[in-house]
Amino acid sequence: MKKYFQFDELGTNYKREIIAGLTTFLSMAYILFVNPSILSLSAVPDLPSEMRMDQGAVFTATAIAAAVGSLLMGLIARYPIALAPGMGLNAFFAFTVVLTMGIPWQTALSGVLVSGLIFIVLTLSGIREKIINSIPEDLKYAVGAGIGLFITFIGFQNAGIIVNNDAVLVGLGDLTDGNTLLAIFGFIITVILMVRGINGGIFIGMVITAVIGMFSGLIDVPTKIIGSVPSLAPTFGVALEHLGEIFNIKMLAVVLTFLFVDFFDTAGTLVAVANQAGLLKDNKLPRAGKALFADSSATVVGAILGTSTTTSYIESSAGVAAGGRTGFASVVTAVLFLFALFFSPLLSVVTAPVTAPALIIVGVLMVSSLGKIEWTRFEVAVPSFLTLIAMPLTYSIATGIAIGFIFYPITMIAKGRAKEIHPIMYGLFVVFILYFAFLVE
Repeated sequence: MKKYFQFDELGTNYKREIIAGLTTFLSMAYILFVNPSILSLSAVPDLPSEMRMDQGAVFTATAIAAAVGSLLMGLIARYPIALAPGMGLNAFFAFTVVLTMGIPWQTALSGVLVSGLIFIVLTLSGIREKIINSIPEDLKYAVGAGIGLFITFIGFQNAGIIVNNDAVLVGLGDLTDGNTLLAIFGFIITVILMVRGINGGIFIGMVITAVIGMFSGLIDVPTKIIGSVPSLAPTFGVALEHLGEIFNIKMLAVVLTFLFVDFFDTAGTLVAVANQAGLLKDNKLPRAGKALFADSSATVVGAILGTSTTTSYIESSAGVAAGGRTGFASVVTAVLFLFALFFSPLLSVVTAPVTAPALIIVGVLMVSSLGKIEWTRFEVAVPSFLTLIAMPLTYSIATGIAIGFIFYPITMIAKGRAKEIHPIMYGLFVVFILYFAFLVE
């Protein structure tokens, strides 16, 4: 095993890899509770039950998808990178596709499945690199930052800090409300932990917030901590059963968005973590095809189980910082996600005020890409800005992407830089014009 994972060549050992795998798990364990909360739309009151995914089933699907994805990445690509259902894509799934567009979650899962299958084909065929190269870096950064703003907006809503205001659309909530105060406390604690560089700061912040919530009577104390694994029955195989419902123009935009965001989020995470671990060779990622295959395969598995897109996690960098250099660290993380299956009773204490700080912090981390955009070039600044600001204001990641990709060719042509636009971008321009013409209701 040491030879397979190249321990000697990479200067590592079992102890270091196990610690790295544990560190990565703690850094991303929050997804076990945040993902079921988001996909079940638990923070949205008065929704018909058929619009909500079963929290227990999503919890199990999240843990298994994370375990399978991390295991594939560790064994096939041999990278210290863990996977789980992605933040941003789960918000798009729940708040845009299901809540705003009115698409049943069953059909949305089919869309995730198809996007994963397309991702596999693009990876195996080599087309993926061509598409990545066709989209300008600035728009990629803007999409990431826009998703960060969108997630933060959801976090503020869940905390009760931002509420509906008929006069000006949104306004400041009641900061004296107990649940809002709990969320603010959780946010402050999490910020302090993150600033101090404590591994698993987001997860630890959620634990502290939940404990304070129970002591203050805002959260009911669970009757037990360890329990049986929740059944997958409400979500398992649903994506396969509803495949026939995705063949329409509306779902095309959904599938493209799932594919697009995962496409570049995965690429950015792989390069960033591999670079931190010193695994890049001549500025290229060895075994990149295997890593992308593991990622896309995890999305397919996750969709069949019953969760939104599974993707590589930037939190893996915490494990790398702890010494992780090989895929063995990912295998350790995978095993820990399987153990976590038995802690489902804790779902009852993970209320909206508990998850809100995590959403806001993740948003902060995602908007860091803003600094990489060429703001001094107005032809670049306009589509980038419209992309990132439209996501929270329209409550739709897809709409933000569409607006930015429409304006990019317009501003570049006006500037006399038409030759710099890749033909694929013109194709996407037409796709998103059709999106507004026929899909947006």
